[in-house]
Amino acid sequence: MYHKPVLKHRRTLLERAEKFISDVYFTDCNLRGRLYGDSCPLESLASFLSPKRITFDEASKQNFAPYKVGDTFGPTWWTCWFKVTLTIPESWRGKEVHLLWESDGEAMVWRDGQPVQGLTKEGEKTSYILSDCLKDKEPHSVTLYVEMACNGLFGAGQGSMIAAPDPNRKFSVQRAELVVINRNVRELLTDFEMLVDIVKELGEGEQRGYQALFTVNEMVNLCDPADPSSFSKARSLAHKFFSQRNGESQHTVHAMGHCHIDSAWLWPYEETIRKCGRSWVTVISLMERNPEFVFTCSQAQQFQWVKSWYPGLFSKIQQYVKKGQFIPVGGTWVEMDGNLPSGESMIRQFLEGQHFFNQEFGMYCKEFWLPDTFGYSAQLPQIMQGCGISNFLTQKLSWNLVNTFPHNTFFWEGLDGSKVLTHFPPGNSYEMKGKIEDLVKTVKNNKDKGRANHSAALFGFGDGGGGPTQLMLDRLRLIQDTDGLPRVEMSSPEKLFSQLQADSALLCTWTGELFLELHNGTYTTQAQIKRENRQCETLLHDVEIASSLAFSRDRAFQYPQEKLQRLWRLLLLNQFHDVIPGSCIGMVVEDALKYYEDIRRDGAALLREACEALGSKGSSVGVFNSLPWERHEVIQISDGSDKLGLSLVRAPSVGVSPVKDTQPETPVSVTLQSDGTVVMENGILQTVINKDGTLASLHLIGANREAISDGCVGNQFVIFDDVPLYWDAWDVMDYHLQTRKPILDVVQPVHVVSAGGLRGSVGFTLRISDKSTITQEIVMDAVCPYIKFNTKVQWAESHKFLKVEFPVRVRSPNATYEIQFGHLQRPTHWNTSWDWARFEVWGHKWADLSEHNFGVALLNDCKYGYSIHKNTMTLSLLRAPKAPDPTADMGTHQFTYAIMPHARSFQDASVIQCAYNLNFPLRLIQCSPDSVPWSAFSVSTESIILETIKQAEDGKGTLVVRLYESYGSSVKATLRPALSVREAWHCDLLERRDPTQPAHITSEGIILSFKPFQIVTLLLIL
Repeated sequence: MYHKPVLKHRRTLLERAEKFISDVYFTDCNLRGRLYGDSCPLESLASFLSPKRITFDEASKQNFAPYKVGDTFGPTWWTCWFKVTLTIPESWRGKEVHLLWESDGEAMVWRDGQPVQGLTKEGEKTSYILSDCLKDKEPHSVTLYVEMACNGLFGAGQGSMIAAPDPNRKFSVQRAELVVINRNVRELLTDFEMLVDIVKELGEGEQRGYQALFTVNEMVNLCDPADPSSFSKARSLAHKFFSQRNGESQHTVHAMGHCHIDSAWLWPYEETIRKCGRSWVTVISLMERNPEFVFTCSQAQQFQWVKSWYPGLFSKIQQYVKKGQFIPVGGTWVEMDGNLPSGESMIRQFLEGQHFFNQEFGMYCKEFWLPDTFGYSAQLPQIMQGCGISNFLTQKLSWNLVNTFPHNTFFWEGLDGSKVLTHFPPGNSYEMKGKIEDLVKTVKNNKDKGRANHSAALFGFGDGGGGPTQLMLDRLRLIQDTDGLPRVEMSSPEKLFSQLQADSALLCTWTGELFLELHNGTYTTQAQIKRENRQCETLLHDVEIASSLAFSRDRAFQYPQEKLQRLWRLLLLNQFHDVIPGSCIGMVVEDALKYYEDIRRDGAALLREACEALGSKGSSVGVFNSLPWERHEVIQISDGSDKLGLSLVRAPSVGVSPVKDTQPETPVSVTLQSDGTVVMENGILQTVINKDGTLASLHLIGANREAISDGCVGNQFVIFDDVPLYWDAWDVMDYHLQTRKPILDVVQPVHVVSAGGLRGSVGFTLRISDKSTITQEIVMDAVCPYIKFNTKVQWAESHKFLKVEFPVRVRSPNATYEIQFGHLQRPTHWNTSWDWARFEVWGHKWADLSEHNFGVALLNDCKYGYSIHKNTMTLSLLRAPKAPDPTADMGTHQFTYAIMPHARSFQDASVIQCAYNLNFPLRLIQCSPDSVPWSAFSVSTESIILETIKQAEDGKGTLVVRLYESYGSSVKATLRPALSVREAWHCDLLERRDPTQPAHITSEGIILSFKPFQIVTLLLIL
């Protein structure tokens, strides 16, 4: 044996140590082969197969048939329950006894009717501890149940993780027996592995790496696998190495157990419930054995699931929350997508989440926790601050495709100037394993050396759940304070951020959005989900306003608080960061669409009840307007038969009015030209439409400006090849832009559908391919400043990307996009790599390209993907990825977009209000013939939008109104309620009243001051 490393033999020595601990066939020659001592077969093993996920009580009453290890069962998504009867040999007294269970599915052990341990081979959990040290008084005969899901930690993909699930996959148990664990071998193995990893990570040329190599070689010299008494001598050498301490300047790593569980992704929502149970019961078991262990856990929805399905486990979680070991984080209902939900939806994520955490655990979260989402809106800092949160943790920007984000610890400044302390764990992971490479990477990757000397390391299996293991805890405990490595402290988010805040004087500030340069296909994938999300957001907005007004007019009306909460929670659940982006399997899409159907059905019933209360159930037709400005629009109404007619109506701000048909000063004219083109005009706009549906001209009459660029056409459909490098549903690569092909195959040329008057329209059909078509109606309404394109696409493509283009006569270095409660600018050029990386971006209801005194806005009712390069405005319509859902987006799609040329700025031209009008249709109601128009609220200043009116969460009848400044200006405004308001108070976004800030009420209304893009929330006591 070598007794002292020689330079030329270092590699040989390292290989020698690895061989000594490796798992090879000749187990008498290595250490790992000694991990298990005696073994004993189970007394009996029986199984029961269920196509459904059933409770323990149901399962335990079933008839179990004998099962032989190795036999297969399934198919995918079924559940196999096992009844395990075992007797521990008397000779095993004083020994550590485990049930060893190795299978290719996810399993949970039940004992005495309660879950006690998760078992997942992929998550390195293959045994359940029956006894740490078997005593006489312990039962030697035990009956357990094992609930095994027919899916792995990451679903059941065919060939690759993100492939569609194999519906016919079979599963088996490969090993089920009782074993004695040699704890001294386990501990010595950990010592060896950590020392070998130090050599690998620090390098043999480093003093500390050389010392580790020397130490591990000496340990091999001392160890004799056949003589366990030699192990303690070897461990003493390791202890001497690990106990050599750091200096005071060393970086501190705050280790926190974590278990990121996607609420749905490669598995359906129902399986997530069991993932939470399996993972969290294992965490509780670890806490019982490791009192220093701290675990962070987000998503109130998952806590709610566990409370409903595993009440005993939930009670234990509550106990460990009080002890400060099990730490709820994040404050949101789910870890939502950071781009696509509306501003109000983002507030409701925090409102529902924070209230749940306060109700169940007596606490509010102080940090927003969103490690795995696809970008972060510039309004999130203000929303966080308004919800009592001043700290933010994520890591996803480390996935940037082009540019490396320059910070790990910094202040993030939002659209309105709000700041939050932000930390990206430098290890670029939320599922570390407590290994040396994790710690070394954490120090090396820290981009704020000198500014911040503390960082987080989140350890535990994630995405599919699983969480920390005892081995991870043992690794971290071993190297808490070891020379050459960062200090490791079992910590909490509060400790981490307190330390970062205390040392924050030199931290940099990042202003604006945190844009992820990857996964930009998620703005478009699964278009049906995005359409349902937008329309359900609109529906719940209208239900709350109509119900609030009905309650204020008639206190006998019952505001549907509980029903609305249920619908909001379904909507928020579907905003999870793998559902609304469309990066999920088909089963999840089916679940999501069912939830949207529930929201539509029940929401429509609630809206009908509220509108009936508002309209007094009369026999005349009226309209309800939920938006805070008067509207003059063409709507469709029934004439009492099956026919639908058109009417030009005026609707007051946030109010109701009977329909009184009026005539426009300038009706719409539609003229079919001899060359087959069609000219439409309404006194505001004039457009010339080619036979293929493209716009040859779009003229803004009052300004005498043409919107379509010379030699080009607008409304040009184009299709691209769309084959990402790996993440199919997630990504659009820049090289797709080189495959642009205009769609020119006309099936039915432009023809007149509506001849004018209140509405003019033309229709046409294009062929995309043998299997896909576009049918469109271009609509021009009287008094309307934009043209609508009502579109129906029959889509059956593979790896294609459909867009529509508008080249416009505008020159500007920046375009403007609506985001939550405001807007921001992005470049239209590709000067730098940061500009180029934004070749596909996200926005909400509108985007605008303007030069001084003229511009063009592109509006939509359910799309989120945009590209504005130079002077071409492009709206992304449909994709056709094949993984993880091979049928993604196949079928029929309906959507509307609109084009709006305007004079002056987009603010002065009411682009924002027009986009709201397109998305929030006037609602038809029944009213009495003698009713008069009634407005509940109006706002004196156009830039202030009254976004939300609802009853306060306390259920005491107080109204909550939320407004925001939409133009980017500092203004004073008067909120004019028609209701009798006795008191008005400023409150935060969690509806907590600020006793120092009463709102100023005058005879004119409530006087308010706004900074640019500021959100203001009031409590109104009627």
